[in-house]
Amino acid sequence: MLPRHARIVARLLERLPGVGERTAARYVLHLLAAEPALSLALAKALEELHERVRPCERCGNLAEVEPGAPASPLLCEVCADSRRDPTLLCVVARVQDLSAIERSGAMRGRYFVLGKLVSPLEGVGPDDLPLDLLKQRIVDEGIREVIVATPPSVDGEATALLLSRELATTGAAVSRIASGVPHGSDLEFADQVTLGRAIAGRR
Repeated sequence: MLPRHARIVARLLERLPGVGERTAARYVLHLLAAEPALSLALAKALEELHERVRPCERCGNLAEVEPGAPASPLLCEVCADSRRDPTLLCVVARVQDLSAIERSGAMRGRYFVLGKLVSPLEGVGPDDLPLDLLKQRIVDEGIREVIVATPPSVDGEATALLLSRELATTGAAVSRIASGVPHGSDLEFADQVTLGRAIAGRR
């Protein structure tokens, strides 16, 4: 059994996604067995996390606050990259989704993070989404195509339909990411909805 303070640290770690009781205890034991410098470095990095990492003022992605750099505008690496296509915008629900798309290497434009999806069960309606900011950015930056990359869930589909309707007046073409059978999987294990979308989105 862990000592009291070690249990406090473990309970805090358990609040992280994917970290259960045993995993948290293992992390604490590892920190106790390692050099104290590791715990001190981790504590310092966590202490500065909210000061050094903030939302990008243009898209909502995570941006690094560089010491000595101008306070505004605070831009993420994607928005600051001049090699990106400035007329192509990908709309995602969360920063995690943006990161997943970036890992694919298939997106050459920029992003806009909604922060949430339309979800009546959670009390999130259209007015809770930053639609005005999104539309203003599309107009101001001359966006030609908006790729809606919300997840293929009930809330994701509802949000995608809302976006296609709301963005119709901006003049930008609105497209939706395809969904289908994961690469390397067998068709017999795919659900009916996934297979139906794969057939409908064939090319």
